[in-house]
Amino acid sequence: MTEARGSTGPNGETHVRHEPGSPCWVSLMVHGMAATQEFYGALFGWEFAPGPRQLGPYVRALLDGHEVAGIGQLPPDRHLPVAWTPYLASDDVDLTAETVRLCGGTVGVGPLDADEAGRLMIGSDPSGAVFGVWQAAAHRGTAVFGVPGTPAWHELLTYESANVAKFYETVFGHEEEPTAPTDGDHVTLRLGDRAIAAIHGVGTALPRDRGPHWVTYFQVSDTDETLTRLTDLGGHVLASPHDTPHGRVTTVADPEGARFSLLEPLRSAH
Repeated sequence: MTEARGSTGPNGETHVRHEPGSPCWVSLMVHGMAATQEFYGALFGWEFAPGPRQLGPYVRALLDGHEVAGIGQLPPDRHLPVAWTPYLASDDVDLTAETVRLCGGTVGVGPLDADEAGRLMIGSDPSGAVFGVWQAAAHRGTAVFGVPGTPAWHELLTYESANVAKFYETVFGHEEEPTAPTDGDHVTLRLGDRAIAAIHGVGTALPRDRGPHWVTYFQVSDTDETLTRLTDLGGHVLASPHDTPHGRVTTVADPEGARFSLLEPLRSAH
């Protein structure tokens, strides 16, 4: 469940150059910017700095000075779901947007320039799940991972995986990793030797008010302690913590209802 290669910093964190097709950024559009910054600042230790204003008020979340995520203001007249959106890296966002359309997806925003930071589009796959595409210029994307408070993994919850997996493979060059029949309808997407995301077909178990959607996992050092802090801050626990081969996982929502997951990685034996 690692995301990208890079050089390791002094605290074990990794600085990243995002390979085309790999998750490179996460962004959240909300109604209450100030309250949302307060929530995530207290939950993950984030600080905030102004970002490009092409999409309205927007801030970048910083962890020890490194950019990890973005939070923007929803226009008051737009009734869009409040949700974390992953961005996949591209060397040519205009070409990617055209491929998205040719492969049965839709382009909702862009492609457009975000100041000198880069160029972006926001679209949806054939099942309707929303994702972004980022062509980096001055802003490379998430600058650190592998430490608490950073995006750790992305999983698409959808009706069935086969057709949607083909879309991401064609558009972004992903490859499918075969999974055991006992895993159900579950596909891991790879770039070369790296697992970068997963697609989980859950059929009618999808929340009726959401439809297919991407879920971002944020790394934490202690799931139970983080859940206590989250509920004290007005967040909600949507699924009890459970152990997986990758660590302890739970699904939660912020005070505006944006869903995300928490991952406490397995500690190494040494």
